[in-house]
Amino acid sequence: MSAAPVRIPWPEPAAVPGATAGRLPAAFFERDTREVARDLLGNVLLSRAGGVLVGGTIVEAEAYLGADDPGSHAATKGMTSRNAVMYGPPGHTYVYFTYGNHYMLNLVAESEGVAGGVLIRAIEPTVGIETMRARRARPDCELTNGPGKLASALGLDLSDNASRLGEGNVVVFEGRDVANGEVAVSGRIGLSAGHELHLRYFIKGNTYVSGGKPGRPTAARRRRKD
Repeated sequence: MSAAPVRIPWPEPAAVPGATAGRLPAAFFERDTREVARDLLGNVLLSRAGGVLVGGTIVEAEAYLGADDPGSHAATKGMTSRNAVMYGPPGHTYVYFTYGNHYMLNLVAESEGVAGGVLIRAIEPTVGIETMRARRARPDCELTNGPGKLASALGLDLSDNASRLGEGNVVVFEGRDVANGEVAVSGRIGLSAGHELHLRYFIKGNTYVSGGKPGRPTAARRRRKD
């Protein structure tokens, strides 16, 4: 039987750039997924995967809802072995593998039994930047400006799925309040269904927000329609 991984302790809030208070409680996530996605902007996400502390300020997030959301893993099929975490307790991680080479980090929202997850699409890196550079081998502006890039920079994989925030390798500290005037809302990016729903929230003008055309179907979807 293998021993449990030894994890470095989380720092005190005063030692976390951008943090204004301690870790976000589970009650923060036990709300409408759309509200959680918007309110995560400005908070500080950290990872201790691989025994190194890395992370930064959340600048972009997408909400994914239940069976009525065609872009969600919970769409139409209900609970499955893959999406069961979305129906679980709020304040947990939902990490999955997609496109054959990317991990994606989501944070579970809503009350237990109701599917909801927030995809963390981008952070502004402030902690462990040298480690993220080594993991990504890209210019600083491309370290974390997309969900696959983000998970790679944070060192996350499927072993980080279904962990309670603060107990596994991921935690979110309370950061600054982002005023409504700083927040933009758009359709989602990279989906073949549900792309038109305005469930993507991001900080206007932040250079770490991901690229891509929001609110449009993927190329594969367009080819099928031609």
